[in-house]
Amino acid sequence: RFTLAHVGDCRVYRWHADQLQRISDDHVWDQPGMQHVLKRALGLDQHLVVDFLDGELRENESFLMLSDGVWATLGDTAIAAILRDQPDLDSAVQTLVSAAHLAGSQDNASALLVRVEALGESSIGDALIHLQQWPLPPPLKPGQHFEGWQVVEVLGHSQQSLLYRVLDAQQQPWLLKTLPGHLHDDHQAGQSLLSEEWFLRRVAGRHFPEVHAATARQHLYYVMREYPGQTLAEHLQQHGPLPLAQWQDLAERLLRAVGLLHRRQILHRDIKPENLLLGDDGELRLLDFGLAYCPGLSEDQAHLLPGTPSYIAPEAFNGVAPTPRQDLYAVGVTLYHLLTGHFPYGEIEAFQRPRFTTPVSANRYRPDLPDWLEQSLERAVQADPAQRYETAEEWLLVLEQGERRSLSVRPRPLLEREPLKVWRTLALVSLLLNLLLLYLLLHH
Repeated sequence: RFTLAHVGDCRVYRWHADQLQRISDDHVWDQPGMQHVLKRALGLDQHLVVDFLDGELRENESFLMLSDGVWATLGDTAIAAILRDQPDLDSAVQTLVSAAHLAGSQDNASALLVRVEALGESSIGDALIHLQQWPLPPPLKPGQHFEGWQVVEVLGHSQQSLLYRVLDAQQQPWLLKTLPGHLHDDHQAGQSLLSEEWFLRRVAGRHFPEVHAATARQHLYYVMREYPGQTLAEHLQQHGPLPLAQWQDLAERLLRAVGLLHRRQILHRDIKPENLLLGDDGELRLLDFGLAYCPGLSEDQAHLLPGTPSYIAPEAFNGVAPTPRQDLYAVGVTLYHLLTGHFPYGEIEAFQRPRFTTPVSANRYRPDLPDWLEQSLERAVQADPAQRYETAEEWLLVLEQGERRSLSVRPRPLLEREPLKVWRTLALVSLLLNLLLLYLLLHH
């Protein structure tokens, strides 16, 4: 699919089968002599209004973007004629710009041409077709060779998945994930496994495990790269709560990863320190897409309560369908836990029906926490989803702007942090002094 976001007076066209189709509107005044005056642009008004369009891609079509110095001078007929005469992309844009200059254009003349060479899998349905064709791998033993992989060991075995460490032909380590034998006829489990692979392919990048192409595959499994390192849960257990500077760096990287997921219409639904790997290469990666959800593709799982109870958003306990704000709540609890070693509403056990009132302020455990950071964290873990951040990018902006403030701010005075305790203590001391004075007076 393609998505177009547009504001201003550049034009975007689709060019396919020798037909030119304009797909953008010019945000200019219609009055005579005003056709080059923008009525919508960055910085023109208090709020920016952007046109959005999305649609399905076609193989071998092209997208053309032209500044008004080209389209206003040449017109659509001449533009189409040049595209027909110049099949080479570079030659076509050079000819468009040169023709505009020769025709007397005095404005900026720029042209960009992009061709769609091939289409990827159009939907998860394409991937799930293989479900009918592929059996589960047989039980694999260390030293065995299987479809081009050398099996090293069984790394994990649960009711829902089976994980092997394997080596490729270059002796590089990978992880092969499949289903345990008792699920060989479970269509839902097979669909979840392939969905997990499809989600990872959609978000390929530095914050996620790389998935192997596995072109010779004849069984139901997928292979992802193994990265040396430790999870943030392991790091917390070994080293305790994170120093502020490291915490903020990891928080920003996690929010970038979650923001990318949400822009791809994928909700992770199991964000927690155990699923965050801090690699030896310094990268932070989000693991385990076994519970991931995509609206329209995973509707049969929308009612399930996923993940670990302490990280599940309050509204999910009431059956509310998955939303990005639920993921952001899990990010908030994760970051709170990494910073304090505690949970904002206390640890929640499985099958417990939790009550959410007011979260415990993080600076109770971390007096070195600046006010602005404490407030940003408190907003992320609000029980009411409407009071949380709407997007990962919104929260990321708060953290990035906060970087201008020092993280080595002196802790707030105890009177500000715990006023009730201070006044109670003072009252108690005052009472004791008065009792002592009264005793001395009576005995003299």
